[in-house]
Amino acid sequence: MKYIFEVTIKPGFQPEDYADAWVRASTLIQQAPGARGTELHRSLRDPDKLIAIAHWDSKAARDAMENTPSPAVAEIIRGAAHCCEIRFIGEFDEPEWVVMPPAKD
Repeated sequence: MKYIFEVTIKPGFQPEDYADAWVRASTLIQQAPGARGTELHRSLRDPDKLIAIAHWDSKAARDAMENTPSPAVAEIIRGAAHCCEIRFIGEFDEPEWVVMPPAKD
């Protein structure tokens, strides 16, 4: 499953201010059972908008991590709160099938 949220950088701050905290928190979160990686993307239209996508084996695995919060992760998130606003977008199941165009030769 995918857990997706949007980050809006506040005036006076740079995306790198948040990205540093995101890397530190993600490194810890990715140690949880069922974590399969995470990505942070910057908007092409608005460099102060980011989207984070976390990949998990299942919603149950993500919920288990969330139900036993890491004090270190909570501290990192609290420390970054002054530079951004975070909006939860949603949790999405993996598709049952994916259609991809043929690979280029």
